[in-house]
Amino acid sequence: MKPSFFFKQIPLLFLSLMVSSCNGQPKSSPSKKSSAEPNPVSIWQKDQSTLIADPYFVETKTINAPFGPQSITRNMVQDKKGNLWLASWEGIIRYDGKTFTNFTNKDNLRRFHVFSALEDKKGNLWFGTIRTGVYRYNGKTFTLFTTKDGLADDMVTCIAEDKRGNIWFGTAAGVSYFDGKSFHNFTTKEGLIDNDVNSIIEDSSGKIWIGTRGGVCYYNPSASLKAGGKTFTAVNNQAGVPFNNVRSIIEDKTGNIWVGGQDGLYRYDGKNFTQFSKDFIGFLYEDKKGSIWFSAGTPQPRKMALYRYDGRSGPRLGEPYFNKIIVGDGQIFGILEDQQGNIWFGTEVGVCRYDGKTFKYFKS
Repeated sequence: MKPSFFFKQIPLLFLSLMVSSCNGQPKSSPSKKSSAEPNPVSIWQKDQSTLIADPYFVETKTINAPFGPQSITRNMVQDKKGNLWLASWEGIIRYDGKTFTNFTNKDNLRRFHVFSALEDKKGNLWFGTIRTGVYRYNGKTFTLFTTKDGLADDMVTCIAEDKRGNIWFGTAAGVSYFDGKSFHNFTTKEGLIDNDVNSIIEDSSGKIWIGTRGGVCYYNPSASLKAGGKTFTAVNNQAGVPFNNVRSIIEDKTGNIWVGGQDGLYRYDGKNFTQFSKDFIGFLYEDKKGSIWFSAGTPQPRKMALYRYDGRSGPRLGEPYFNKIIVGDGQIFGILEDQQGNIWFGTEVGVCRYDGKTFKYFKS
């Protein structure tokens, strides 16, 4: 059944912020409580790290099927050949346009749910899992890296690649990067703002931006090479307070940094922040046309909305305008545009493809 949806432009508040140092004098400003993050559908308590089984992994025996995962799809990536790879609670799943193949079952991988995915410049695919480390797939075999190999933690929530070819991993216990031979780790001891990491990107200037439960900071590789260079720089709001529970960071085509999380949606132009929404923001994504897609909390319990912001249509009269694409039950996870221009997004019951008019859920 095709879900009901509508397009609607809604005005949201503009609020200018600035980056301030932790020692700066805070400026007073009115505040409004953000819409609460939807109730989490899966929380792994850190004291469960010794478990040898994943209580949230969804066991299936399916290897090849015409339908996709029927549980949480947390993230996705499309490889150079056009295959879509899903990081799901049922494992690592590939969709070739006709068939969904569960590689966790096919290759007998460890049965822990998968959280993040990336294809690097060499064509390797990386998959971050919860409590069993990260897999690298070269097209033939999977190689598992864990804390025994030097990874900061086996809970891997996000993955990025920098211009040097280093692979960065955000974990529940800090940040790691892999130079092809070994892992290098950063925690709060080295200046990281918080060890619980949700998002990592490299911007056009080479800075590594890191979004955490406790705020935003960036790592400057050039500065770290200089004697006395400051490795991490915290980025705070206008009151000098760290952003709360940052879930996603992206850089758009014009060089703006977008930050989404518990405090809402912000855009940073290099000098000032502009706040677009105070609702909880889950994921951010920019499509080929430069439109910003994001998932946001709603006043309705257990519902999230998918939005598209087209900068060419706003701001108007000082207020930005957004298109509300769909409101769905439960959370909306990773967002991706495929090679044909379709928008895919993960849900609590699998993956959905949006072609601009209709929604396709790949259910059994």
